[in-house]
Amino acid sequence: MLDLTSYARRGPGRRDHLSPAEIELISLTVRRTPEVMVKVLTHGGQNLKSIQRHLEYLDRKGDLEIETDDGQQLSGNGVEKALLDDWDLDLEEGRRRADLGPRQVRSPPKMVHKILFSMPPGTPADKVLEAVKNFAREEFALKHRYAMVLHTDEPHPHVHMVVKAMSEQGVRLNIRKATLRDWRSKFADQLRREGVAANATERAVRGVSRITKMDGIYRAHRRGESRHTRERAYSVASELRKGGITVEPGKATLRETRRTVHEGWRAVSDILVSEGQPQLAAQVQRFAQEMRPPLTEREQIADAVLSQTRRRPDSAQSLTR
Repeated sequence: MLDLTSYARRGPGRRDHLSPAEIELISLTVRRTPEVMVKVLTHGGQNLKSIQRHLEYLDRKGDLEIETDDGQQLSGNGVEKALLDDWDLDLEEGRRRADLGPRQVRSPPKMVHKILFSMPPGTPADKVLEAVKNFAREEFALKHRYAMVLHTDEPHPHVHMVVKAMSEQGVRLNIRKATLRDWRSKFADQLRREGVAANATERAVRGVSRITKMDGIYRAHRRGESRHTRERAYSVASELRKGGITVEPGKATLRETRRTVHEGWRAVSDILVSEGQPQLAAQVQRFAQEMRPPLTEREQIADAVLSQTRRRPDSAQSLTR
């Protein structure tokens, strides 16, 4: 909906009108409405035992309820295997094995997709669950079997969903970047219907530079246990003590993206003025001006280390020990 790069183009590609839905999205974005997160998890195997272990992790081996696509609420010992039996995943695994050959290069298709829906701390967990249920009902009902579990053991309430990749009609679900963008938008819409302020825009549009990490690193980082993050911090702190850090080659790309985004926001502001909405146009201009400079991952770590050093002068030394 908010294609800032096309707004900024000169010539035939330039926009001169905004729809009500686009104006609503712009307003949500410049007000910094909480952003939804929808993430496809790639850890773990794609055989029956691995999928069952994943479900056991989600429901804490039967302590939490699994809610299914047909409205059942399952809990207790052994419900995970019963659920997979109901989905006929043993037949799917048999087909996968039959397709494996000595010369096969590509991995066999996934049997399930593992999806995470999350909102920032303070969001009512019951609203998050209800929004995910409504999203899943509209997106997958009568097509793909699915099950979900609500987790509230971390500050940010989140719902884990497992979706059978092959539909009941024999159509495989393939998740692409465009699919995730669409799902984020629909999840945010369902949250707003539940009375929860929620938005779904690209990070670059909001001036956020964050490096995508592998699932294992990401989860450990959220728990404060990431070895990868710790080692990167040690390396950056060591370079800071020597006078500066080595900036990644992607810095130029970040700068070019930010330039394009700024041009897009200026174009949006011009359109809003022409449509008689000067107040929102002024908000757009302030929003763009207040964006922090784009930082690579190493620059973000350096910024954090220096901030910590200012609070605790001995912290930088401790990082390099």
